[in-house]
Amino acid sequence: MRRLIFATQRLDPDDPVLAATVPMVRALAARVDELVVLCDTAVPGAVPPNVRVHEFGAATQAQRGAKFVAALARELRQRPVGVVAHMVPLYAVLAAPLVRPLRIPLVLWYTHWKGHAVVRVAAKVSTAVVSVDERSFPLASGKVHGIGHGIDLAEFSCSDAPPGEGTLRALVLGRYSPAKGLETILRGAALAGVRVEVHGSDAEFEEYKRGLERLARELDVDADLGGPVPRAALPALFARQDVLVNNMRAGAPDKVVYEAAASCLPVLASNPVFDDLLPADLRFDRDDPASLAERLRSLDRRRRPELREIVAERHSVEHWADGLLATVEGR
Repeated sequence: MRRLIFATQRLDPDDPVLAATVPMVRALAARVDELVVLCDTAVPGAVPPNVRVHEFGAATQAQRGAKFVAALARELRQRPVGVVAHMVPLYAVLAAPLVRPLRIPLVLWYTHWKGHAVVRVAAKVSTAVVSVDERSFPLASGKVHGIGHGIDLAEFSCSDAPPGEGTLRALVLGRYSPAKGLETILRGAALAGVRVEVHGSDAEFEEYKRGLERLARELDVDADLGGPVPRAALPALFARQDVLVNNMRAGAPDKVVYEAAASCLPVLASNPVFDDLLPADLRFDRDDPASLAERLRSLDRRRRPELREIVAERHSVEHWADGLLATVEGR
C-alpha cells in the first residue's frame, strides 16, 4: 500500500490564509492509497475518503508537540513511503527522531524568506526540502527542489476585463506586514493616479496598518485599506480589478500572485522569483515607487490568458503533488 503522512497546520476550505492546503491534500490523496494528515484543527468533510485526519490541537505548544509526536509514532507502525512537514519546520524537527532511524524519507515543504534556527535544524534533519523555487528557500542547500506553488486552477477562471477606461483599479492582497512593502505600493499609486484596494489581516501589525492609513491620507491617494476576504470571494474580487500589485520581499513568492495569474489578471510584482511567470513589463524594482508608477501608467489592461497557461504548466496543484511525491520517493 502506498501510504503518505502529511503534517500541516489546518484543514479549512474557508480559512482566508490556509484554505489552499485543502486542494493540496486532495491532490496528494488522489496519488496514494492512503493519506494520513496530522494537523492542529480540521473541518469535517473537507477531504476525500482515503484521508485519515489526526488533530493535535491543544492549549500550549508543548502539549501540541506531545500530541503530534504520539500520533506520528502510532502511524509509523505501518510503514509509509514518507513523511512531509508542510510549512512548519518544527514538524520536521519533532518528526526526525522517529522517522530518520527507520530510514523513512522526511521532506520539508517551506517557502519563506525567514531562515531562523528552527529552519536550519529542519533542513539539516530532513531528507530533502521542497519549495516553489530554489530561491524561495532561505538557505543555500543541495537538498532543495523547486516544484511550483500548487495552485488549484479549478478555483479560478479567466474573466473579462472590467468595462471602461477610467481610473486604473489596483488590488493588493495579503497580511498587513512590513515585509509586503505596502508603503511603496501606496506611493507608486499616488504618482500614477491609481485607485488601490487592499485586503488582508492586521492581527499582528495593527500599528503598521494605522501608519499606512496615515500615509494614504498624506499622499491623498485613492486607497481603501480593508480587512481579509473569504477565499470563495477571490474570483469575483479579481474580476473587478485591472491589476494585482505585489511587493513582497524576495524569498517568499506570494501564492496570490499565481492565483491572480490563474484568473488571467495582469500582475505587477517585484520579487525576482516571479521571473518564470511574469515578463519584464510586469515586473518593477522593489521599494521603488517611481518604477512601479511607470509600470502602472503603461499597463495593458487586457486579460492575460498566457499567465494562466504558465501557472497550469509549472504551478498547478497537480504538478506540485507529482513533484512532492517524486521527491519523497527519490525519483
